[in-house]
Amino acid sequence: MLTLNKNYLALTVLLFILETVIALYVHDQFIRPYLGDVLVVILIYCFVKSFLKVPAVPAAFGVLLFACGIEMLQYFNFVTVLGLENHKVARIVLGSSFDWQDLLAYLGGFGLLLFFENRSVLKKPLSF
Repeated sequence: MLTLNKNYLALTVLLFILETVIALYVHDQFIRPYLGDVLVVILIYCFVKSFLKVPAVPAAFGVLLFACGIEMLQYFNFVTVLGLENHKVARIVLGSSFDWQDLLAYLGGFGLLLFFENRSVLKKPLSF
């Protein structure tokens, strides 16, 4: 079950860099709030698939549940409950504001994952 998949690891690194660029430099009304949330589901999925050999659908569904769970914790001000409201990293990782539209963005990321996995795009070896 434990493995190293270089394709997913490379995608994880690329998506992490892209998410970091979006977080630091993009301050708009679409890319940062929506596309960023779509991509974060794909990022977490690629990270999981980098190290675990699990079927696509359960992995994608688990990531979707995780993302939605974090969003629901935001509804209950979890960062404040933990006393971490003054810690920037905690606010970034756990989030600090609930938004129903984020749940839709996560669902969009989940749908994209299933679409691409069904097409076996990510299973072909990368050449470096």
